Amino acid sequence: MHIPDGFLPLWESALFWIISLIFVAKSIMWAKNNLDEKSVPLFAALAAGIFAIQAMNMPIPWGTSGHMVGSALTAIVFDSPWAGILMLTLVLIVQGVFFADGGILAMGANIFNMGVVGAFVGYYVFKALKKSNVALASFLGGWSATFIAAIICAIELAIGGVFPIDKGLMYMGLYHFFIGIIEGIITAIVVAYLKSAKPELLKSLNTQ
Repeated sequence: MHIPDGFLPLWESALFWIISLIFVAKSIMWAKNNLDEKSVPLFAALAAGIFAIQAMNMPIPWGTSGHMVGSALTAIVFDSPWAGILMLTLVLIVQGVFFADGGILAMGANIFNMGVVGAFVGYYVFKALKKSNVALASFLGGWSATFIAAIICAIELAIGGVFPIDKGLMYMGLYHFFIGIIEGIITAIVVAYLKSAKPELLKSLNTQ
């Protein structure tokens, strides 16, 4: 799902950088008010885990690559989509700068689809369903974040003229429909573990 440089025209890369920077600035403000010495180690552990799962990717015809995202899990654990955006931004910066995984110019578009879209979709799906069933809400939060982020990625690439929208949506959607199932299961397992072993760390279950 990481869009490399050269795929998007400069105007589109610049536009998504501007949009994403607004969300990133808001996420930094969230971190100043909500992250403390107790929550930073969990944030760092999730960042390392997300970095690792995103390294496992596969090529996709008429797309870029397929992999899990992790923004929904972060947003659910910290009870805020801004946490997911900040997490994905930090991961994408390290991947793009040090590992050439995703372009620097295209990073704004990558932050938007995986960070902004993934975090908001995953968090609010979970929040809407958590009262009925936490495990199902966690699964659908993780699945929907991955699937919708991939759809937005395909639209970004189609706007840039990289490939036809129908083929992009079909392949990115098809692959991430199944990848999202894996992410949904992992999200549900992590949430269930924290709910059982460290409920004080799962802030989303302590709020309405």
